[in-house]
Amino acid sequence: MLEAPAVRQHLAAIPHLLVLAGEPLARHTRFGIGGPAKLFCDAPDQDCCVAALEAIKDIGLPHVVIGGGTNLVVADAGFDGIVLRFTGASIRRDGNFLRAEAGAVLQDVVDRSIELGLHGMQTMTGIPGYLGGAVYGNAGAYGQSIQERVETVHATNGDHIVTFSNSDCLFQYRESWFKNHKEWLILQTDLRFEEGDPAELQKAADEIRAIRDKKYPPTMKCAGSIFKNLFFANLPLNAQAEVPAKLVREGKVPSAWFLEQAGVMGMRRGDIQVAKYHANLIYNDGAGTAADLVELVKECKQRVADRFAFELEEEVQYVGF
Repeated sequence: MLEAPAVRQHLAAIPHLLVLAGEPLARHTRFGIGGPAKLFCDAPDQDCCVAALEAIKDIGLPHVVIGGGTNLVVADAGFDGIVLRFTGASIRRDGNFLRAEAGAVLQDVVDRSIELGLHGMQTMTGIPGYLGGAVYGNAGAYGQSIQERVETVHATNGDHIVTFSNSDCLFQYRESWFKNHKEWLILQTDLRFEEGDPAELQKAADEIRAIRDKKYPPTMKCAGSIFKNLFFANLPLNAQAEVPAKLVREGKVPSAWFLEQAGVMGMRRGDIQVAKYHANLIYNDGAGTAADLVELVKECKQRVADRFAFELEEEVQYVGF
């Protein structure tokens, strides 16, 4: 295996690839925590990204692909390997489709669809991160998920580029095929829309944005919701019996309700805190650490398990642990 300086030199020879040694990953996560990566690589175009992933696989060092860092919890010690990020961000209209690269900021895709009078993503306004990450985690809000818009996904494993149909992506609630096959990197997504009125779409987006910004202020160092909501049918019978019927929407129960019953609101460990107004919101209130975040998440899960006899599942992904 090549030594770190030789690896950096090898990767830096790829046209347009930016390679940084010891880059603090706290700069690239919404939580603002996490130690350095051995090497951090930014790929601004698809050819560069494919070449970088191929080279990284050949080198044999551990590697991880990231997007906007919205749902990442990076260890305080960082990641002893290579972090690759694709930042290609073009968004092109083709009839009622938007063909957008995975490095496009999700909000930019939403704004562009509204501007063009394309109905279907206005409810996703205010969701942070990149489009690729949204597809990877099947992001959504207000009863809609991005899977409803996806026509095809173009992805690479470093050897070749493959086009995945919507059904190939195996979308489920906050899940996709890519989440379970991390060797694949999303390059572009073709999104299908219906025609709409730009003014009406903007009005709906503005209303949603106001609600979201109140709950998750843009400056707050958090990942949004920490835990996935629960399918009512999958809950233990004792838990089902306690859930108020009005809370069940589209077959799911907010995990925040179980956390509230378990008394986690306002809990704090160091500078990591559970919000006092929303039990499924954990944020970095200053100089928080990954260690404190992990322990607080663990405590929240344990309290719910003790109270309801099931375990919550995180939406966030862990790197470096």
